[in-house]
Amino acid sequence: MRTYKELDTFQEWASDEKDQFTLSVMKGLILDAVRKANSGHSGGPLSSADFACILFKDYLNFDPDNDQWFNRDRFVLSAGHESMLQYALLHFIGWMPMEEIQKFRKLHSHTPGHPEVEIKGVEATTGPLGQGVCMGTGMAVAETIVREMFKKHSDQADELLGHFTYILCSDGDLQEPVSLGAAALAGHWGLSKLIMFYDSNEAQISGKTGRSDSTNVAAVFEAMQWQVIEIDGHDHSAIRDAIEKGQVMDKPTLIIGNTTMAKGSATMEGDHETHGAPLPQDEIDATKNKLGLPPEAFYVPDECISHFRERFSDLAELVHGWSENLASAKNDSEFNSLWNLAVEDNLPKFIYPEFEAGNSIATRKAFGFTLDKFAEQLPHLVGGSADLEPSNYTGNFAKTYGDFLKDNPSGRNFAFGVREFPMAALMNGMTLHGGIIPFGGTFLVFADYSRPALRLGAIQNARTIHEFTHDSFFVGEDGPTHQPIEHAMALRVIPNFKVFRPADAKETAVCFELAVRETEAPSAMLLTRQGVPVLDFDMSEVRNGVAKGGYIVMDCEGNPELVFIATGSEVSLAMETAGNMNDKNIRVVSLPCWELFFEQDKAYRDSVIPERGCMKISMEAGTTLGWEKFIGPAGLAIGIDHFGASAPNKDLAEAFGFTSKHVEQKIRDHLEKLL
Repeated sequence: MRTYKELDTFQEWASDEKDQFTLSVMKGLILDAVRKANSGHSGGPLSSADFACILFKDYLNFDPDNDQWFNRDRFVLSAGHESMLQYALLHFIGWMPMEEIQKFRKLHSHTPGHPEVEIKGVEATTGPLGQGVCMGTGMAVAETIVREMFKKHSDQADELLGHFTYILCSDGDLQEPVSLGAAALAGHWGLSKLIMFYDSNEAQISGKTGRSDSTNVAAVFEAMQWQVIEIDGHDHSAIRDAIEKGQVMDKPTLIIGNTTMAKGSATMEGDHETHGAPLPQDEIDATKNKLGLPPEAFYVPDECISHFRERFSDLAELVHGWSENLASAKNDSEFNSLWNLAVEDNLPKFIYPEFEAGNSIATRKAFGFTLDKFAEQLPHLVGGSADLEPSNYTGNFAKTYGDFLKDNPSGRNFAFGVREFPMAALMNGMTLHGGIIPFGGTFLVFADYSRPALRLGAIQNARTIHEFTHDSFFVGEDGPTHQPIEHAMALRVIPNFKVFRPADAKETAVCFELAVRETEAPSAMLLTRQGVPVLDFDMSEVRNGVAKGGYIVMDCEGNPELVFIATGSEVSLAMETAGNMNDKNIRVVSLPCWELFFEQDKAYRDSVIPERGCMKISMEAGTTLGWEKFIGPAGLAIGIDHFGASAPNKDLAEAFGFTSKHVEQKIRDHLEKLL
């Protein structure tokens, strides 16, 4: 084995000797960074390093001068706890300075404990196990759809937009059921440009994986229509053969790399206790000696950097040729228009569907009309439902544009099946890839199934649109298991997450537009099962009000005594109640999006909901917790703080006090108590 003492003859070494020493240097860098931080994961990065190093050095296509080159291969480290491995790779590329490596896990560093998408060269924020598998799968979906979309305008679409998605996952990733949900869809959809390396080191933080798992992973993935290749994960020749086989298959590929935890360490190979901790310094010293490294910390010789980058000139030529081909393709006006729309995200002025004031229409149905209208204007708007097409009103979209399938890669509808969590996580990956705008539908009560992906989407500023119908106890006969109570408020507490609960069909259309235009956050649309009256406002008034998160829909002469603040189906209830209480000066406010309302300046907020001089009453068919920030200590929150019941929705409205008669009585009783 070659050592640092022979480095002056590096150019004379065999290629595999250079590879092995470069790999050893990378391992030393990982161990030093984790040790200096006194925190992090050592064992996993060492077991995965062979595959990752070979992939980045010899196969991954990217632009060394532009990490956002659109046709780059995507790499997702689903095993996000192995972050130091990715940071080491980025250092070798030239995107991660050594001073940041030395600040691993420190405040304001570019080397946080788990990879974050804002870091140059990181495609997705990972760490919650399983979700990286889903996001990588979503990226592979987006690659396929974008490539097929442009085939209508260029015979070079495969060369301009064809690239691979690589995922590195761990035992823990595949123990999370969400990853298997995504894998089932990947196989069903025949995502041939998806290659996943499973680092099967059989060790995790609590011990050997055999304590909790005996799954035949190869059999499971083969049954899900994947090509499965099982190799020694430290055999470089086998790794290369597996990657090259995966690149020519017509289905996704799983490479099961049988590896050893903490591979290369002096005395701790296979030890599960290396999973989530730095190695002792004496073990690091002995390991460096074993690997042929000097004892100094953060040792990275220029020779290894140059060797790692030996393909950079070829990559530069690849990117240059691509740029010339793209410029040529853009001479076609239709190609250029689609590129500006989908890739550059230059959205048009939208045409709304028409809704007649006074008609009663469920906002879920209005969403369906809106979706159909916007889909005509946005050829890259894609999405589907978690087996609820008739209920989510996405069925016409599916019929019009067809299901995305192996034999129909141009289909724009996803038949996700009953897979709410994988659906939401896949959508994050689609958004992060770029070129498409994804939406997904299910019932609001099942937002809990999706929640980890909703949160991760918010962390990543991912433009994903989540349609949640059946938004209250008005679901009716399905009973308390399907009647959301706390869900709207639970979504509102997620930072950087827009929650829209439109009052009528017009607000629904505007909320959808705002969600499409919101490029820095996910959005949720909470929609009714039951019909609600269409407001008598023109669309420009509705858009102006909804864009500010809240606006006055009914007002009085002079200063209001009472201000009713409502969302969704309770806006019409508030207006009806106000009409009955003609002895009071009442203002009714529709508040479809708290987050947008709080983005407005105080002057506007006070002009809609006065800070003083009036009593404020909130109305929402859900938990009252949280409304105190609007109504204050003397206000009244009308809601429901218990689970629902199985009955027709009109009976439930009567039982739970959501009729204008009951609401009026509650308000008058409250006023009397205060007086």
